[in-house]
Amino acid sequence: MFRLKANTPRWVIILIDLILAATALCFAYLIRFDLKADRTLIQTEWQILSKSIALFFGVKFIVFYSFKIHKGIVRYTSTEDIRRIIIAVSVSSLIYFGLGLIRYYFVDGYFLFPMSVLIMEFLVCILLMLGSRFLIKLLYLESIKTNQIEERVLIYGAGISGLITKRTIEKDARISYQIIGFLDDNKKMAGTRLEGVAIFLTSVIIAIQNPDEINRKKVVETCLSLHVKMQKVPSSKSWINGEFSTKQIAKINIEDLLGRTPIILDENKIAAELKGKTILVTGAAGSIGSGMVRQLANYQPKKVILLDQAESPLYDFQNELLHTFPSLHFEVVVGDIRSMERMERVFDFFQPNYVFHAAAYKHVPLMESNPSEAVLTNVKGTKNLVDLAQKFKVQKFVMVSTDKAVNPTNVMGASKRIAEIYAQAANAQGITKFVTTRFGNVLGSNGSVIPLFQRQIEQGGPITVTDERVTRFFMTIPEACQLVLEAGIMGEGGEIFVFDMGESVKIIDLAKKMIQLSGLEVGKDIEIKVTGLRPGEKLYEELLAKEENTIPTHHPQILKATIRQENAGQLEEISKLIHLFEGQKNTEIVAKMKQIVPEFISNNSEFEKLDLK
Repeated sequence: MFRLKANTPRWVIILIDLILAATALCFAYLIRFDLKADRTLIQTEWQILSKSIALFFGVKFIVFYSFKIHKGIVRYTSTEDIRRIIIAVSVSSLIYFGLGLIRYYFVDGYFLFPMSVLIMEFLVCILLMLGSRFLIKLLYLESIKTNQIEERVLIYGAGISGLITKRTIEKDARISYQIIGFLDDNKKMAGTRLEGVAIFLTSVIIAIQNPDEINRKKVVETCLSLHVKMQKVPSSKSWINGEFSTKQIAKINIEDLLGRTPIILDENKIAAELKGKTILVTGAAGSIGSGMVRQLANYQPKKVILLDQAESPLYDFQNELLHTFPSLHFEVVVGDIRSMERMERVFDFFQPNYVFHAAAYKHVPLMESNPSEAVLTNVKGTKNLVDLAQKFKVQKFVMVSTDKAVNPTNVMGASKRIAEIYAQAANAQGITKFVTTRFGNVLGSNGSVIPLFQRQIEQGGPITVTDERVTRFFMTIPEACQLVLEAGIMGEGGEIFVFDMGESVKIIDLAKKMIQLSGLEVGKDIEIKVTGLRPGEKLYEELLAKEENTIPTHHPQILKATIRQENAGQLEEISKLIHLFEGQKNTEIVAKMKQIVPEFISNNSEFEKLDLK
């Protein structure tokens, strides 16, 4: 390898600089003569030049020495060294010009150097002196490189700190980095270069089709913290005729921040259970119900019955299925689970083998104001389906419950817990296997906090958060439906399955990240307003009651709760609760709910001190 001597004598540097200056002068004269070596012309010019050549070298030496351009270590040439060289050459050219005027007017009528030569010598001298230094620096850097494979590096920030970082890395022989570019969020710098290295605008497109969810979360979180714009390439299934268009590049969603390991289902067992079966899905037009149908479509059921009272969403979902799953046999039924007569007709006509019960009222504040409706739908509606499942000998009944049923603090949660109790009690009769699945909030579901925040962002804010301390468990709709399907198939009856929801998320942090994902700044573009807890709302959600523990199952993300046994008298009390609907007295209804669910401690000031006797 080419090696440079560590301490070259300074006089050698001065000598080389003078030789380069002389070379520049010769080159300037060649250009003046149009590169023609005419002997007579050269002799004439030399007679004039010979009288000033000593002065040329003398001025150069004095000026170069005065500006100490020989003091800089050549292999570490910096902008300061460049500045000194340019100033020194400029000063020497000005001196030549001044002395030339003196000679012309007071000595022999000749200039020291013709003006064209003086200008050309100035330019070529700077070029040669700077070029020689950069050549030596380049050779030095190449000579100290290791034989290791270079690691390609991007530097975030194209300012002074980024530049210093680049230079430091390039000088360090112990590391083997190849700096391929700078990232910066200053749009004006995009497309430019810094010391020969390209500057790119901070934008990341996630194009991997099957990413590791945890790694994707890390990438998204890092980009958010650095205010990097993010986009993603959609699934190849959505590409038009198998070709990807740049118009399909989409924004990163809040779901991409969950970062959980993908769910692995027992596909063979599920297929063996569901193939050729008639399956009834209640609440089929809702988020969970429709997600369940999409999952079931993959297992070749004989027929899927889509039951919901929401006419328009049911119609839209029907059209989606006709397009997405053309081979799926399904029937659309508009009906209300609260109507025993209508439900009996459905069971009698279709004779379902499986029931996935997702129909329910779920909005906490609305149910606090309307306890009778919560009882009528969540309790009576479930009772109707449970009773009919036994009457028509349904093979398995899978009920979708909620974490709000655990130590409930609101009417909605208490109504779902009562529905759980009734289904568990029915399982003891041994006709139908009743399985309950319990999980937390579902990202993007109808009426959830995500669509609410999105609308508030689109309207310019503010985003409303009830309390800075509020946390919730979240999972995506496909995750929730997959786990319901797996738990429902593996259940033997009477179980309450709880899902691994990962870590709880602060709602205020969720709001901040959604603002960032929209390309906006918290407090500058969108305000976050804390409104206070609503009646019946918890700060923290739970998946298990105090009396419950869990035992593992064959699936790492599904646990089985060990629950207390309810007494037979509870069923009679549930019937009394349903009859209270006729009186429409909220306090009586909530008092009865507290009697059935002793752990129900209302956070609503209207109901928290009710007498349970």
